Amino acid sequence: MERQDLPALRALGFEDGELKELGLWEPATGDPSSLADMYVRRSKKKDTLSVLRAQVRQMCGQAQRDGIKVRHVWFEQKSASKAYVRREEFENAGAAVVAGLSKTLYVFKTSRLSRRGMGHVGVLLDSFEERQARIYVVAEHLDSRHNRGMLAWLAEQAREQAKEIAEFTKLGIDAHKAEGRWPGGVTPFGLESPKGSGKLRRNAEYPHSRRIANLLLAARTPASVADELNSEGIKTRHGKLWRAQTIIHISMSVAWAGLVPQRERVLDEHGNFTGKYRRGSDPLLDAKGNPVSCGEGVVTYDELLKIRALISGRSRAASGSAIGNKRRGIRQPVTILTDLFKCPHCRGVMGNGGRNYNCRNRANQGASVCKGAATKRDRVEDAMAQLWIAHISRLTPDSDTIQNIARRWLSYQDPAKEARKRQVSASLENAVGREMKLEKEFFVLGKMDEERFERLRGQVGEQITELKSELAELSKEADLSPLMDPEALTALWGSEGIEGRRALLKAAVNSVTITPAKCRGDRTPIHDRLVITWRDAKDPAALAAIDKGIEHVERTRQRRKAAEAA
Repeated sequence: MERQDLPALRALGFEDGELKELGLWEPATGDPSSLADMYVRRSKKKDTLSVLRAQVRQMCGQAQRDGIKVRHVWFEQKSASKAYVRREEFENAGAAVVAGLSKTLYVFKTSRLSRRGMGHVGVLLDSFEERQARIYVVAEHLDSRHNRGMLAWLAEQAREQAKEIAEFTKLGIDAHKAEGRWPGGVTPFGLESPKGSGKLRRNAEYPHSRRIANLLLAARTPASVADELNSEGIKTRHGKLWRAQTIIHISMSVAWAGLVPQRERVLDEHGNFTGKYRRGSDPLLDAKGNPVSCGEGVVTYDELLKIRALISGRSRAASGSAIGNKRRGIRQPVTILTDLFKCPHCRGVMGNGGRNYNCRNRANQGASVCKGAATKRDRVEDAMAQLWIAHISRLTPDSDTIQNIARRWLSYQDPAKEARKRQVSASLENAVGREMKLEKEFFVLGKMDEERFERLRGQVGEQITELKSELAELSKEADLSPLMDPEALTALWGSEGIEGRRALLKAAVNSVTITPAKCRGDRTPIHDRLVITWRDAKDPAALAAIDKGIEHVERTRQRRKAAEAA
């Protein structure tokens, strides 16, 4: 039996012999107090693996001195300073300790743990203390059970360093853009940026890219261009089939014309920078108002503007909006099976085609990709509604599907509560960070008298207590009892609009596939052609519910047929 983390350890470059010396070869078992988890992180791929291996060796040495066996090594390449970045391995490491699998989490430095300050680290420490667990920072020899104050101060220092790094990085990128250098990222189809050059140049894709431009300038639709390329076996850069949206995306990039794109910062609801950028459809302008060039292009800027005008003239975008710049108005949904309904031929998505559901691959990529399928939207959705109600009403309260519905429904039905929960979490992190700054001003820098310090700390402490209490209240489980009553469930489905029904369906269904029609105008009952993959299809009660649901649909169809005949 080998360790679950053995592939990750080998990916770090460890040989089997060294893993045995470090105690990372055999699976670690024993009492949780004698076990530890280890978290290793690098921000970018350019950070060498030799440094990471050295960190693992030092942490293993500390574990051996502590008489503790390392249960699992969690490794990932993620930023620790951006709130929107979800660090799955970090969450798994913390969850393992909270679940009682071990009592120690080793990290090399505080900055490797988090660069979001004490507000983030403090919440983690609270959950560890409740379970008599600890975080041990090897490089700084800090044990969270005895050095929480110092760990908090270092967490705040790491947060300040992250701000400085981000600022210097932005200055460098802006300077390079002003000088006409490619700012980085994925280059447009037909162009490349050789390492170290900072300029765009044409590559082997250029003939195909120029052909796309000529077809668009000849007023060809993006869908017909994609179909022509697919029929000739011409693939995208990543070996995929062409889609109409891919063609549109290429034509909306000013870099296709060899120009530096203008980027806009994405801000949150409070005006804070999220760390994300929105690449606009306009070029960067110099002091004289001229577009800044960063090398060769596939088209000229005038050709790019003409192509955009041709495409936007056929689009249903609102007046004055641009296609592809992520600022278009969102059309209201009209189908409930979006992303769930699959084509029987290509297994692609069946989407809205007016009164019908039709294969989007056939519509966007042409007949060379899929011969397509279509069916009336109303009858599919009516059948799915009755099958869903019959299926859900027979599940047990502890079913995973019911729990999933509760979580999705809570988020959909009360978005204000979910938004408030995120806001309270952010405010709690901020308040804990302010508390640590106060302690730094008083204990470390000595810039504050004791009376003022006690008064301010008391105010911040009250805020933290109130926020923790509100967060606990917002985190309470939803009431699932209405989902156990078939009549209430039917009323719930009937009272909701398209988006509400989508949320309910996605919580219970993985996919729905329609079998091919036997002939044109096939009158086979629709429930006989629907192949539904439920999230809990292995549940006997769920299977029985499907059968009863099908019977119910058939009875309904027969009643309607009899009524029409009468």
